[in-house]
Amino acid sequence: MSVKIMADSACDLPLDFYEENGAILFPLKVQIDGTEYEDLRTIQPKEVYDAIRAGNLPKTSQASPAGFKEVFTELAENNQDGIYIAFSSELSGTYQTAVMIAQQVKEEYPDFNLSVIDTKCASLGQGLVVMEAVRMAEANRPKEEIVQAVQFLSQHMEHLFSVDDLDHLAKGGRVSKASAFVGGLLNIKPLLNVEDGKLVPIEKIRGKKKLLRRIIEVMRERGDGIEDQIVGISHADDLETASEMKDMVISELHAKDVYITSIGAAVGSHTGPGTIAIFFLNKQPS
Repeated sequence: MSVKIMADSACDLPLDFYEENGAILFPLKVQIDGTEYEDLRTIQPKEVYDAIRAGNLPKTSQASPAGFKEVFTELAENNQDGIYIAFSSELSGTYQTAVMIAQQVKEEYPDFNLSVIDTKCASLGQGLVVMEAVRMAEANRPKEEIVQAVQFLSQHMEHLFSVDDLDHLAKGGRVSKASAFVGGLLNIKPLLNVEDGKLVPIEKIRGKKKLLRRIIEVMRERGDGIEDQIVGISHADDLETASEMKDMVISELHAKDVYITSIGAAVGSHTGPGTIAIFFLNKQPS
């Protein structure tokens, strides 16, 4: 590829995606019981969900500055253009760290052509953007064209998701504690989305079936040409619900395709098990 595509593990694409497509992975860190792991490389999502169910509260930290420095320097030395497609800066310091390291490397290699893009996206919303960037890079599209596509897709990517327990997001500071008061005993499901990179609760819905039905309704309201889209679904140890959601999206909205992945260890540390998320575009490239 004329352009090297890079992403962090918060995009929730599987490890074999990077291996098969020549993309570079920057893993976020997950700490459980004092032991630090690299998301996707040395810990799997199921281990995080089992730890949460056992009463542990995993902690996360951003991708390694040294990892950015090593990869960016190697690309610069090889005269290789690069695009790093980053997790929302509102949810992690990873983007800011990458920008700082990129500036340091460019001081030594002034001609280094690197773009670091804050997607304001999370999970497979970010992942779908990465997938399209890789496709374009493999087709040898110009770097500027890929950057424009990444920026457009990031801006128009809708995130709808629900968690079993909003307390996980509140403890990690991802939503306010006031927003986290839902009432799990009443089987009330929160429906959230992402606005300008931040997690925002939008509705409270009683029961799973009504929740899935409401997601379809919101997709109809917000989606643009879903029959021409690859819709993303990520889940936290709940493939059954993800598959049910996929069937609804295909049968009722006639999506071109639906791509399912597991929510990774880093993102899943904050959402907790039972989360379901769906991603689609509210405007298609012209």
